[in-house]
Amino acid sequence: MITKEMNIGEILRENQGAASILMESGMHCLGCPSSQLESLEEACAVHGIVVEDILTKLNNI
Repeated sequence: MITKEMNIGEILRENQGAASILMESGMHCLGCPSSQLESLEEACAVHGIVVEDILTKLNNI
């Protein structure tokens, strides 16, 4: 299960299908150093994305 506390790198390691969902949501910097440090919740805040919406999509893949 993907949580808002996980960082992007963890999410991608858990499920590579998550990359397309994150990209479609506006997170185009999946390979940047920040993705290894920021939680999903922090990344969503930076990109103006509602974290609960993306969590639903990520956990349904």
